[in-house]
Amino acid sequence: MKYLRTFAEKCNGCNVCMSVCSKLYFKEDNPEKSAIRVSPGPDGSHILSVCDQCRRCVEECPTLAITISKQGVVMINKTLCINCLACVGACPSATMMTFRGGLVPFKCIACDACAKECPTGALQIEIKEN
Repeated sequence: MKYLRTFAEKCNGCNVCMSVCSKLYFKEDNPEKSAIRVSPGPDGSHILSVCDQCRRCVEECPTLAITISKQGVVMINKTLCINCLACVGACPSATMMTFRGGLVPFKCIACDACAKECPTGALQIEIKEN
């Protein structure tokens, strides 16, 4: 299974990852449209929130719009999604995202764009056995 692994202890809070993600998928620099979230943690640390590909959303989708790719990445078929948000409610890590005016939920698809641009190495794409 392919996923984005986070190393919060390396994060400096620059938010480059959120900028890269939103620009790649929504063509604008908007943290609300990023599939990775960086928030302040205790003692000046940072909390990185990103989909861990747990697949709970797959089980909850009534239209089968959410599937698993050959690489083990949870993907959303926008044409099948009815925006019921069952996936958002089922997500244990709150990383199935929505934004005001968005037509369908979105999430990290482990594309590695943010990992490539992270200046501190706080993000890496990894493969783990199921």
